[in-house]
Amino acid sequence: MSDMEFTHTTHYQALGERKLAASRCKTCGRLYFPARPICPECHGNNMEAVELSGRGKLAAFSVIYIAPTAMIQAGYDRKNPYCAAVVNLEEGPSICAQLVGVDVAHPEAIKIGTPVTATFLTRGEGEAAKTFLGFQV
Repeated sequence: MSDMEFTHTTHYQALGERKLAASRCKTCGRLYFPARPICPECHGNNMEAVELSGRGKLAAFSVIYIAPTAMIQAGYDRKNPYCAAVVNLEEGPSICAQLVGVDVAHPEAIKIGTPVTATFLTRGEGEAAKTFLGFQV
């Protein structure tokens, strides 16, 4: 990836381009997603941009029936729950995101360790559209 700023805005710009933009500390080698300008491990600011593969394994999940406002606006509620997941990426970082492609009515069928792949979910319309990270089984 080319040089980039590591801000909230550039994180969402990368998602809009269907990329997982991480940062790696050139001093200690730690990898962070979302990308950040300073390494919490060694406190250095010698960071480089890295694009992640989006492949990982399901580490944890929960079916959510009482959604926060943003998910209610996306159409989720007690009658239409969604699955939130923690995914351990191949490159190392763990990420929380929505898990799609699973039957939330039968959570017993969702298995920890299942391989997943990043998918990009668009919510809203026109200029208000925003892309969010999800994972697909």
